[in-house]
Amino acid sequence: MVKVSTVEVLTTLLRNLEASLPDIEASAVITVDGFMVASALPPELEEDRVAALSAAMLLLGKKTAKELEKGELSEVFVGGENGSVVLIASGESAVLTALVRKDAKLGLVFLDMKRTADDVSGVLR
Repeated sequence: MVKVSTVEVLTTLLRNLEASLPDIEASAVITVDGFMVASALPPELEEDRVAALSAAMLLLGKKTAKELEKGELSEVFVGGENGSVVLIASGESAVLTALVRKDAKLGLVFLDMKRTADDVSGVLR
């Protein structure tokens, strides 16, 4: 029997997320410390940069939610004129990051990302 690595399982989850929702251009699983675990990023995006920025956004989001007494952080959304970046917590130690097309159906993006984040959390346990 061939054992499938954790990175391969996570990469498959990311590819399935992108295949099921064309509004997601790229995705990654990143530790809260800013290390890339698995990605489905295009070659023009530097994995280290995406990981570092995601960790910084996550930290700021957590601090904001706590300081403004909004409870535990569940997601971070950054919208720009050319699209969005969405981060969803995936357990205690990781975050699911997605780059989303402009004019995406965000309700579907959040729904599918939350399901995938739960799957990622299960794999990382």
